[in-house]
This record gives sequence, structure tokens and C-alpha cells, in this order.
Amino acid sequence: MSKKYREEYDEAFTPALVMEEASRCLLCLDAPCSAACPAKTDPAKFIRSVRFKNVKGAAVTIRSNNPLGSICARVCPTERYCEKACSRCGIDRPIDIGRIQRYVTDFEQALGMKIMEPGKDNGKKVAVVGAGPAGLAAAAFLRQEGYGVVIFEKEEKAGGYMRYGIPEYRLPLSVVDNEIRRILDLGAEIYLKTTIDKGMLEHLRREYDAVLVTTGFCTGKILDMFRNNDRVCSAVDFLKEAKTAGGEVELPDNVLVVGGGDVAMDVVTTLRLLGVKNVTDVVYETFDEFKAGRKELRTSQENNVSIIDGYTPVAVNGGEVTFKHRRIDAELKVKADKIILAVGQAPELSKLGLPCEKGEVSFPGKSIGDTNVFFAGDIAHDEKTVVYAVGGAREAVKCINEYLA
Repeated sequence: MSKKYREEYDEAFTPALVMEEASRCLLCLDAPCSAACPAKTDPAKFIRSVRFKNVKGAAVTIRSNNPLGSICARVCPTERYCEKACSRCGIDRPIDIGRIQRYVTDFEQALGMKIMEPGKDNGKKVAVVGAGPAGLAAAAFLRQEGYGVVIFEKEEKAGGYMRYGIPEYRLPLSVVDNEIRRILDLGAEIYLKTTIDKGMLEHLRREYDAVLVTTGFCTGKILDMFRNNDRVCSAVDFLKEAKTAGGEVELPDNVLVVGGGDVAMDVVTTLRLLGVKNVTDVVYETFDEFKAGRKELRTSQENNVSIIDGYTPVAVNGGEVTFKHRRIDAELKVKADKIILAVGQAPELSKLGLPCEKGEVSFPGKSIGDTNVFFAGDIAHDEKTVVYAVGGAREAVKCINEYLA
């Protein structure tokens, strides 16, 4: 069953279908879809280019604002951003902006286009801590501004959650590798298997003109009642194991998942695609409060996952979990051979000695006080998505420009 896990779940547009979809665009003068994109990818402009058969021009538009355009095309919750703002919502249905963007970036890759170019060397160097989406996007923006860029990443490979978390059926590793290659081709250097602590951060502050910290939320949370239970693991750990092994992992027939966000949907669909017979997801939120994206929820339902909403865990005994409903007098008991918790993630900021409140850097803006340390990505006070990471990286680079001007 691992073959299904490694194949992209959603089909790509054919040339005929992408033209048909682009022709539905109303060519709005004010382009509400573009205004709603956190990365400023400008869907209105690239869809107009596709409509007039200028796919290369569309690729240039995407890359001018989004170094991770091919990744965002696949994993961005477009129904919350550009598609929600689409003017066609009031007529029938929004333009499928994500799949149009995927078509354009796949076209770009197939033709080997090299759109992004490094800027003229300005003689200044910036260290980037973390090679997840925010760190990689920032490295691209910085190189295009002419900065020397060195990235420090604790894992064996770059990509962060894009490589180790988002399942293969949503985001193939080949797409991640291609995006990283484009950024490194701009001249950014990278040191892998390098952990930065407080002392090393102080060293970077002295050696570089600026330091950008983009460490993500890399640790899965475990509720106290589930600790020291050998049947329990975090969603982060499970998704990393599955993706690193290409889906070749041993799993029991009965698995319980606790949680109802996008990560939980990734877990339950991954389990089904890997052949687990019985996958039950118990969710704190009721369906009218559901946090998962429309596409992720649809995919899990299409794969026959049992989703039970409105329950919170109150007791655990080995593989048996007791839940109580939040609003009605009801109790639920579920027995499972494996329990996966998708109840949130946390950063590792303590090792860096950075101020932290609720998992985020507690300074407003993009800099740590009056120092030359800046931050972006999950640890910033923004939504925790790839597209927001790209937008936050751009804002952080603007702050670095102003600081070093």
C-alpha cells in the first residue's frame, strides 16, 4: 500500500483543463484574490498570463514573489485565502487557483527554467537558523538582494516540516528537492546536522551582519494522561517516520488518532493509504468548529476514516481511551493497538535563549529588541502555514534591509 502513499492524491490539470479553468477568471480590476495571498503571489496576474497562453510569464510572476511556489501550489489552504476572496464565489465556485499554480510550476520544472537570479553582491552576510519554509524563502529573498547567506540546519537534509512532516501523497519529496536546489543555485550555503544553541547564536551575532531565526514547531505535544504509554506517539514523530521510510512502516490494524487539525487529517489519511484497516479519529471540535482545511478533510473522508467529533479524552488505560462529549451527556470508549496524538506542536526556543510566550517569540515585529537577531516562520505571531512562512520571510528580510541600510 505504500505505493498509494507515494503517489500524488490530487490529479494535475491537463493543458486543456488549465485553459478551461483560467478562462473562468473574471479578470477583476481590483483582484481580491491577489490581495488575499499572504505571500503576495499575485494569482490574478499569473492566471491572466495562463489565459493568454503565456505560461512562462505566469511562472515569472509566481517566482517573483514566492520562491516556494511549487510547494505552495500543493499545500496552501487556498480556501482560506485567495479562493475565499475570488469574485466567482458569488456566482458559482472559486477559480481553482492552487491547481493552476501547480500546472505553471510543473511546466517551469519540465522546461528547466531558471527564473530567480542572485542580486549584485552588497558585501554583507546574513546567517539563517533553520532550513524550513521560512528559512529557505528568506535565503532566496536575501540572495536576490545581494546578501551572502549561510543556512544552519539541525537535520540531515533541508526542508523542515515540508520534508519530514507533510505526507508524500500531498507533497512529493522530488518537489521539495527541486525547490531547495533552486535556492542553493542562487548561491546560498548550507550546513546540515548543525544545532545552534545560545552560545552559538551569540557567535553568529558577532560574525554576521544579521541573524534570522526560523526554527519551526518541531516537537509534537503529548497530553499528560498519555505520557509513558508505549502505545502512544505524537503525530509529528509518526509523519516523520512514515515520510523518511517512504511509507515502509509496520502498523497494526486498529489505530486511534486524537485531534482534528490539518496534521490530524494528514495522519489519518496516511494510515489508510498505508493499509491500516480501522482508523478512528476523535476530535475535540464539533464539525461546525472544525480546524482542518476543506481539502484535507475531504481526502480523509474519501479514504473512509471514522471521524467522531465533539469529544475530549478524560482517561487512558493502556490502549483504551475514555472520552466525554463537550456538550451532551455522552461517553465514548475506544480500544486501539496504537494511539497517535495530533494535539499541537511546540518550538525549541529554550536552547537559543530567546524569549517565548505560548510557543512564539514574545517580541512584536520581526526583530529581537534592538539586536541584529530577527525571526520568521512558526515562531512568529502568524498562521502556521507554508504560505505564511513565505510572507513572513519577506517581511523579515525587509526589516533586515532597513536595519543594515
